[in-house]
Amino acid sequence: MKALTCALLILCCVFYVENAHAKRAPNLELRDLQGHSQKLASLRGQIVVLNFWATWCGPCREELPRLSKLAQSYNGMNVRFIAVSIDAAKDRAKIQPALDRGHVTLENWVGASTDTLGSFGLGDIVPGTVILDERGEIIARIMGEARDEDVRTAVDWLLSDRSGPPPAAVTKRY
Repeated sequence: MKALTCALLILCCVFYVENAHAKRAPNLELRDLQGHSQKLASLRGQIVVLNFWATWCGPCREELPRLSKLAQSYNGMNVRFIAVSIDAAKDRAKIQPALDRGHVTLENWVGASTDTLGSFGLGDIVPGTVILDERGEIIARIMGEARDEDVRTAVDWLLSDRSGPPPAAVTKRY
């Protein structure tokens, strides 16, 4: 009986440690550049890299082309990269030209704000990135300009069935 109790306690501790920094992502419903409604919850079952940016943000303009190339390295895998603009409605016409200039091929959603960033635990400064697991839980937050290794560490950990140590829950790059 003691062995069974110990085994259950160990399993509970492992589950707690594995999920200690995971938090369900907020419900997010925005529009894509074609005006279609997009729901973050509809992406459950996939690993999601959600990057918040703005056309007026210099570091964002540097980061998005890198993320676009990084996304290509995960083609054919269960990983989806989405850029989410926090540009005001009056500035939305600037989004596609900015993406074209940077050769950014990421899917882009619009309609977010600094409040949206805050709801994801990213503060109120762009760029900011969250990585979600297949259940829609936030596994990692990158505040500021994400480096390839920040994203790869979290995504590869999720793709490897969480073998090895988990990625940092929060990385600050500003």
